[in-house]
Amino acid sequence: MGIGTWVGSALRYFGTGSGESGKLSGAAEDEPTRIKIKYGSQIDTGGEVVNQRSTLGLSTAWACVTLKSELCGAMGVGVFEKKAGGRIARPDHWLSDLVHEEPNRDQTPTEFWAAMVACIDLWGNGYAEKETLGKRTTALTPLAPQLVTCRRSRDTGEREYVYLDRGKAEVMPAEKVLHLRGMTLGGDVGLSAIEYGRRTIGGANAANRVAASTFASGLQLAGFMETGSTKLSPDQRADLIEIFDSFTGQAMRGRIVPLEKDFKFQALKMNPAEVELLASRGWDVEELCRWFGMLPMLIGHAAKGQTMWGSGIEQLLLGWQTLRLNPLLRKIEQSIKLQLLPREERKTIYPEFNREAMLAADSAARAALYSAFGQNGVMTRGEMRSRENLPTMDGDDFLTVQSNLIKLADLGKAPSAEQGARSALMNMLFGGDVEAVIDARVKAAMIGHNGGPKLED
Repeated sequence: MGIGTWVGSALRYFGTGSGESGKLSGAAEDEPTRIKIKYGSQIDTGGEVVNQRSTLGLSTAWACVTLKSELCGAMGVGVFEKKAGGRIARPDHWLSDLVHEEPNRDQTPTEFWAAMVACIDLWGNGYAEKETLGKRTTALTPLAPQLVTCRRSRDTGEREYVYLDRGKAEVMPAEKVLHLRGMTLGGDVGLSAIEYGRRTIGGANAANRVAASTFASGLQLAGFMETGSTKLSPDQRADLIEIFDSFTGQAMRGRIVPLEKDFKFQALKMNPAEVELLASRGWDVEELCRWFGMLPMLIGHAAKGQTMWGSGIEQLLLGWQTLRLNPLLRKIEQSIKLQLLPREERKTIYPEFNREAMLAADSAARAALYSAFGQNGVMTRGEMRSRENLPTMDGDDFLTVQSNLIKLADLGKAPSAEQGARSALMNMLFGGDVEAVIDARVKAAMIGHNGGPKLED
């Protein structure tokens, strides 16, 4: 199945009402059960329709899902092999071609992994159909999550996936599907933040709708017309309502409405300030960020008394990367290893997101990282230049330490030519080598006491 089929199916079913089910046909036509389509639509207690489409209509939800998914997609996934004493990169492995170069013929790796993470945020699950050649997976084609039902086979007890496409249901074994889960309680599927947070999301949608209707009416309040002792006929009531309706809206702001004798307008005491509409919308931003595991300041929302920059914000960002983003990446890495690699390769071959990609735009942080690695024998100069897409040079493939930046293999050996030249220079300037100069200074500081030479000497 190609990407075009997946997109078409998603557009047909995305955001429609829940509670519908589709009869199995095709490969599963003889099944007596019916497969429920998880469109995700729910009606919250406030009467708002809550599904993936209405949720993404909220700027906070859009920003949370976009930021997290695009950040994960932009990191890139590398493939490595465990070796004695360390590891080596394996760009020649077939898994690297799949997860780092070309997951399918229509998507880049960035687009594919961003889509998978977005599906985890919105549905709690991300699915992709595996095309295989022997034990090797050759392509991963995304499946619309709302059209996939994960269940256990009645015969074998193994997981199987029912994909409903254009009125037909295809049953696929677990070996044919890459399944990425969000938060779980130990079950077969991940839990959807939209399903469990529909009251919060519905409240945010309701606040948006009230705010929009308030501005659409030109900030004019509803109210009652006091007619005094005059009793209106039904026709007079209809005429009065029609008159007031003609004075609503932005275009009618500032117009004067004529009133008959003894008529008096009494406004309803429910203005936006009294119901704290603006405050509730600000609170909705923080609530939605909690559901989607996002720091508000990362999407442009600063809490009361909080600035957008500074060392404190930097520590918050590091905390978010450590406590929220890294567990998600580890979960995806382990799913790739378990579901794509054959059993005999899992102990030596493994995928890993390039977390250092988050430093790509921070030149100061990269420089500090390379300086620390270079001075502590962690990375060679050649490896640093390679990370910066610079050509390596002859003689830069060795590890150094901070002490004169000499080779690790040269520690404890006879002084090098450079050290000999330095000692000769010190001898010329101070009449002795470094050790002799230091010894003389120490003795001079001890004249007359602590066992030092006598003053007359």
